[in-house]
Amino acid sequence: MGENKIKPYKDLEVTKEYTIREFSENIDPIELLWHRDDEDRSIEIIGKTDWMLQLDNKLPSSLNERIFIKRHQWHRVIKGTGKLKLKIWQQHL
Repeated sequence: MGENKIKPYKDLEVTKEYTIREFSENIDPIELLWHRDDEDRSIEIIGKTDWMLQLDNKLPSSLNERIFIKRHQWHRVIKGTGKLKLKIWQQHL
């Protein structure tokens, strides 16, 4: 089918330093898949949320503190209430 898969989020702002990403409150939790990224990244929420992040072999944790995710580390977002808005800093190799 190709790479035309719809992403479970939309990027509101993209710069060389960071991306502002939003997940809808109407998203089906089944769309929030385990995945890995090709670069180290730090994520920080914008606002307050009860959404969570789960890293491989860890319990889900709050997104209310900045989190560092290593390159190729398996992780997923766990849906909470309302929208989730994140600021993502990517460390390109």
